[in-house]
Amino acid sequence: MKLKQAICASLALAPAVALAQSVTLYGVIDTGIEYVNHADAGGHGLARMNNLSGTVPSRWGMRGTEDLGGGLKSAFVLESGFAPDSGVSNQAGRLFGRQAWVGLSGPWGQVALGRQYTMLFWATLDPDTLGPNTFGTSSLDSYMANPRTDNAISYKGTFGGLTLGATYSFGRDAAPAGTPCAGENAGDRNACREWSALIGYGTGDWGVFVAYDSLRGGAGAAGGLTSSARKDDRLSLSGFANVGRAKLGGGWIRRDNDGNPATPHSDLWYGGLSYAVTPAFSIDGEVLFLRYHDSANKAWLYAARANYAFSKRTSVYATAGFIDNGGQLALSVSSGATPAATPGAGGNQLGAMVGIKHIF
Repeated sequence: MKLKQAICASLALAPAVALAQSVTLYGVIDTGIEYVNHADAGGHGLARMNNLSGTVPSRWGMRGTEDLGGGLKSAFVLESGFAPDSGVSNQAGRLFGRQAWVGLSGPWGQVALGRQYTMLFWATLDPDTLGPNTFGTSSLDSYMANPRTDNAISYKGTFGGLTLGATYSFGRDAAPAGTPCAGENAGDRNACREWSALIGYGTGDWGVFVAYDSLRGGAGAAGGLTSSARKDDRLSLSGFANVGRAKLGGGWIRRDNDGNPATPHSDLWYGGLSYAVTPAFSIDGEVLFLRYHDSANKAWLYAARANYAFSKRTSVYATAGFIDNGGQLALSVSSGATPAATPGAGGNQLGAMVGIKHIF
């Protein structure tokens, strides 16, 4: 009889336990037709379906939380990036190459373990007007599209208007994606390490952020960081403000890159504006400037975007960008889509794209 009563009690509690846990399947698919001129040494143009990012990269994922009581919660995210033109997985074919982490949170903040964003991502999320748009900051610095790291422990907490955060990776990238390195290394404790830190202050209507992101090299690592003695560091100062229907944002990123010994020091400046013309129609624009110290290498990038939302889930957009390279720079206006569409050294390039985005 006691066993029967225990079973009945367990069944009665099951709905309450189920309600304490929440799991959501979500995603975005965003692509369109892009055209860039001066796409090769012969000056030919290229029309293609963009396979990486229209306004945001396409992805799907699962996220969930469980209330553990006493203000303590557990959480996880598994997020996969994919190319909508062919359906293949991005991030070098990983199943969950964008994010894969589990953590605990409470009034004191959140601690998480796994593959996750560095603090540079959170510092630029609101200030960078166009963000991962195909024409934007990642056209000038490809790491801005990949500020995430493997094998990482993170902390992030918000207390009133103050936000604090940090990450530390024991081996920042174990597969060829973004800025690859070999992962954890028993023979070299500094190889492929990463750390970042963030301090920010503001409200929902404005914010200012300071972040530092440091990548260590290792044997065989990409980008010239071929030993653990070499580092690629970025200092970010940024901010945003909402003024009526407009949002202003901007920032500065100072980079010190041992992997580029000829011109290791550079500055990336960006400033932009978003304006909601109507609840359904908005326009965005941004101006960016990259310059290398003690060098003629520099680039100006001008980008704009118009968005029309049919609903909360479905929207269409048109975006355009123009890059003017100086010195020996040969950066494409388009960030990362394949095949490569690189102008000649010191050349310029015009890009345009129309596309559709659906959120689910």
